[in-house]
Amino acid sequence: MPATRVGLVGAGGVAQRHARVLSGLPNVQLVGVTDVLPEAARRLADAHGASVLPDVAALLGEGLDAVYVCVPPFAHGPAERAVIAAGVPLFVEKPISVDLNEARQTAGLIAERGLLTGVGHHWRYSALVERAREVLGDRPVRQVTASWLDKVPPVAWWSQRDRSGGPVVEQAAHVLDLARHLAGEVTEVSAVGNGTPPGVDGADIDGATAATLRFAGGAVGTLAATCVLDWKQRAGLEVYADGLALAITEDRLTVRDSDGEWSVDADPDAARTAVDRAFVEAVRGAGDDVRVPYAEALRTHALATVIAQSAATGRPMAVPHD
Repeated sequence: MPATRVGLVGAGGVAQRHARVLSGLPNVQLVGVTDVLPEAARRLADAHGASVLPDVAALLGEGLDAVYVCVPPFAHGPAERAVIAAGVPLFVEKPISVDLNEARQTAGLIAERGLLTGVGHHWRYSALVERAREVLGDRPVRQVTASWLDKVPPVAWWSQRDRSGGPVVEQAAHVLDLARHLAGEVTEVSAVGNGTPPGVDGADIDGATAATLRFAGGAVGTLAATCVLDWKQRAGLEVYADGLALAITEDRLTVRDSDGEWSVDADPDAARTAVDRAFVEAVRGAGDDVRVPYAEALRTHALATVIAQSAATGRPMAVPHD
């Protein structure tokens, strides 16, 4: 089988992770990298024996089998449109945009082309999440408690609302996607932000956000998000059903029922590898396990952006599902 040829748009931390995983997969070749910072593209390309390309058009000219778009939230859109127009399978790192309408337009173009896509919600590939679904079985979920309690990442754009979307969109989208995966769609949210940014120069995002969620299946939920710490305190989800309590983080599932409590651990890097492996196999036609195509990620993005809007306006809001 000829090598699967992959190009990278973006050379930041997430792109570096994908490059490491892709380079470690059998018969995958990282062909080229492009970034608005040529020196960053050069470092990443040199580390993996790839070429540096000046822009997305030049990258697409390399005869690629797939393109990964790993850019900050505010930069999404142009790269995706170019890849879609070229008809090349597209992997997009979350969040898929800073703007819901931009993401909707991209989703429409993808649907028109019938293009293979994937988005980096790697928690869905966690063995812990699969086990949680097995344990839940057909029990209806009654309550969900989601949290992302963390620090401000060391990138200048992150603390600016119009560039990152804020911590709910940029960070907590992972646990919101997991909430949808385990408890179904959210129909309505009500959120508040504390109005005080974290202690970072130029920050205009809320340092803390709290939200309530109503699920279509009858469950209720909450989200707590903060970025005012100097460490990552917790990121995860608690799920409650009749006679059952589950707590899920990236590396542990804890289950309690009337018989007692037990837990199982897993390496979070396994899920990060699995999401790339599944996409590459789908590109090759050797697999069909893309769990979050772009259209599915759009639903999570809609939920996250509506929570952020509710916090900004102080009003309850319905979550669109178009």
